[in-house]
Amino acid sequence: MSKREKEASNTFRPSDRPLTEYEKEQMALRKNLERLKVERLAREAAKSKDD
Repeated sequence: MSKREKEASNTFRPSDRPLTEYEKEQMALRKNLERLKVERLAREAAKSKDD
């Protein structure tokens, strides 16, 4: 998650309210997508070094 996304999520969600199941799922999804993006970029960088 980018710095902007983190700030936005903190701005719009009051910290005194517990996360809903939907919010938990969305956070997990975003985290997983970011991890996959990093892995893909690493593979592409390694592949371009080999060529």
